[in-house]
Amino acid sequence: MPDIHVSAAVIIDDDDRVLVVRKQGTTRFMQPGGKPEAGESAAQTLIRELHEELGLLLDESDLRPLGTFVAEAANEPGHRVVAAAFAASVDPGAVTVQAELAELRWITRADVSTLPLAPLSLEHLLPLAWPTLAG
Repeated sequence: MPDIHVSAAVIIDDDDRVLVVRKQGTTRFMQPGGKPEAGESAAQTLIRELHEELGLLLDESDLRPLGTFVAEAANEPGHRVVAAAFAASVDPGAVTVQAELAELRWITRADVSTLPLAPLSLEHLLPLAWPTLAG
C-alpha cells in the first residue's frame, strides 16, 4: 500500500474542543495539515499549511511534536497516510477557512460518534487530545 506523508496539527481550545477541517470535494473531517513541498521539514510543512488553510501565523516554537502515526488514507483509496503530528494552541477567533478547505469545526468528544472522521483522526490523533477515546 503506497504511503502519503503529511504533517497534522492537534489543536485544542480552552473549552477542550478540537479543531477539525473538511477539504472541498470530500466528506470526512480531519486534523488540519497537509503534504510537504520539496525540502520542507515536517514542522515547516505544518506551519505553511496552517497559514494557507486557516490564516494562522505560527513558528516552530509554537509546535510540540506528538509522534508519527500511520492509518488508512481518508481520501486516497488504497493508500496509507504517515503523519508527523504536532500539538499547537491557537486563538479560535483567529482561524478562518481558506485555500482548499470547505469547512472547519471545533468538536467535542460527543461529536466523535456523529461526524464522518478520517481514520487517522479516529485511531490516533483524537485519542491524543482525549485519552478516554483510546482503545
